[in-house]
Amino acid sequence: MVNLLIGCTGSVATIKLPLLITNLQEKFKDHIQIKVVVTEKAQHFYKNSDIPESVPILTDEDEWSMWKDRGDPVLHIDLGKWADLFVIAPLDANTLAKIANGICDNLLTCTVRAWEIGKPLILCPAMNTKMYNHPITEKQLDLLKSWGYHIIPVIEKMLICGDKGAGAMTEVDTIVNYVQSIINKNP
Repeated sequence: MVNLLIGCTGSVATIKLPLLITNLQEKFKDHIQIKVVVTEKAQHFYKNSDIPESVPILTDEDEWSMWKDRGDPVLHIDLGKWADLFVIAPLDANTLAKIANGICDNLLTCTVRAWEIGKPLILCPAMNTKMYNHPITEKQLDLLKSWGYHIIPVIEKMLICGDKGAGAMTEVDTIVNYVQSIINKNP
């Protein structure tokens, strides 16, 4: 059984979350458990009713409602212990910058900061072409690669905003196949 944590950030590509979950469940059948952690802004791009009931969606509220006193669970630590791999799809420019600079101000970024180096962390950037082409983006992605994080490159296409260019999150099938390759390497 593989425990997979999916993170979603405030990118319109979060609309692909239901498809990503469905395709992963179909690919791995009963051999995968999925939990999802979302940022506040990611919640704008999906409906809870589109997510299978068997897949918990965790938010900042869950982090703070669990902990009342010393000895209580700390969700971002527990998620890191539970998950075998972590996929952030999509990774928006804001969260990319936070992770690259060690900022951990929400459940998702705290989970990344506490993530055990050496366990697979797969990042799927998604942002407008102008943001993607900014020089800081390449530097931040290179830094995360140097830490051992996996980066699935963006693709070029017509973006929701009407611009055409690089910056779109890769296709869901590409993510699923990449997850399978990581699992095959680390059974």
